[in-house]
Amino acid sequence: MTWQVETIILIGDALTDFKHRNDCRLCGAVNLELVLPILPSPIGDAFVPKQKIGEVQNLYPLDTYICLECGHLQNLDVVDPEILFRNYTYRTSVSLGLVKHFQKYAEAVVNELGIQKNSLVVEIGSNDGSLLKAYKALGMRVIGIDPAKTIAELATAEGVRTLPDFFSFSIAKKILAENGIVQVICANNVFAHADNINDIVKGIRMLLAPNGVFVFEVSYMPDIIDNFVFDTIYHEHVSYHALIPLERFFNRLDMSLFNVVRVATKGGSIRGFAQPMSTGKHKKTGCLKKMLDEENRRCISHPEIYRAFYQDIEKQKRIVLEYLDYAIAGGKTVGAYGASTTTTTLLYHFELQKRIQLIVDDNPLKQNLYSPGEHIPVYSSSVLYSTPPDIILILAWQYSTAIMKKHECYMKNGGKFVVPLPNLKVFPQKC
Repeated sequence: MTWQVETIILIGDALTDFKHRNDCRLCGAVNLELVLPILPSPIGDAFVPKQKIGEVQNLYPLDTYICLECGHLQNLDVVDPEILFRNYTYRTSVSLGLVKHFQKYAEAVVNELGIQKNSLVVEIGSNDGSLLKAYKALGMRVIGIDPAKTIAELATAEGVRTLPDFFSFSIAKKILAENGIVQVICANNVFAHADNINDIVKGIRMLLAPNGVFVFEVSYMPDIIDNFVFDTIYHEHVSYHALIPLERFFNRLDMSLFNVVRVATKGGSIRGFAQPMSTGKHKKTGCLKKMLDEENRRCISHPEIYRAFYQDIEKQKRIVLEYLDYAIAGGKTVGAYGASTTTTTLLYHFELQKRIQLIVDDNPLKQNLYSPGEHIPVYSSSVLYSTPPDIILILAWQYSTAIMKKHECYMKNGGKFVVPLPNLKVFPQKC
């Protein structure tokens, strides 16, 4: 598909760089149904400095469709990945917890799958090489692929050779020609980002050794529903994965899922394991069979469950807006807590932009910037004590317990925290 420019009358008749596809990115079917009409937003993490608040930031669609043939849930409007990922600045190593997670991850793959020392491990979307460093420490040869040029250069300088590009079949051919077959290929929280997923998996299949393994982590759609994390729908994510459509997809490309484990990240994720269908040596695990059976029981590949989920989202939106509008009408001031990609989705879909006066965030890199699109100022948490709003709506609601514990003094001074999801709660609670 070629890139096209479409006109959306959202902000000043802004022209937006994205493509709209009409077919399922997993199976190619054109029988698609809109089930989650999430309102458009700017790029979720496009916070800007003060000198740029006069610039218009385009809104991009977030409508989410299900394929009625294979059951895959997806966004069909795809923002140019050059916009999203070339200047990506987040580094995995910033999070000590994530580094430790990847160390355990590498150890589990090597030990449980019997990977021999000096085997080649390739990671797609390798960021600063934190996972590959863990594999290297276990005696593996490693290569990373990541389109963020600056981060790729830093990783290479730190001993993890990283190709500064998007993974594709052609990149896979280059790696194969220069290095030979690969024993393990990993892709963590990036497999959901790829529009050209067929091309990627064809490249993976070609690169893998006959007994090689592809290991990937993605957010898990049943957990997104059960944990109400609809705000994980944003432009970097073009696919929302369940096992039934994934298994069908892999099988069409001579790959087979053989295991899956639950991972407690991003509101609920899975780590999946796939192998060449014709030569793989691993048997399908009982855990995978059990989870596939549960998805079938819940009809996870049918539109009804997503229609019901959307109705729940809209119900909660009405509850939150009724609370805030009543408070504002009574003269109360409202701020928000959390400046991240997911909070942008929540701000725009719940239509909170005009109701929020300021945003608080603990990340120094976000402080003194302005939110995407609406350009709400972002402050450090000191504002809760210098010029406190009457109400703080916790947009980063999954971390509400830690946030409120940190700021008990704000509540003791008369401030209220409001947690919008999964059910509206106000703290301190009345006796």
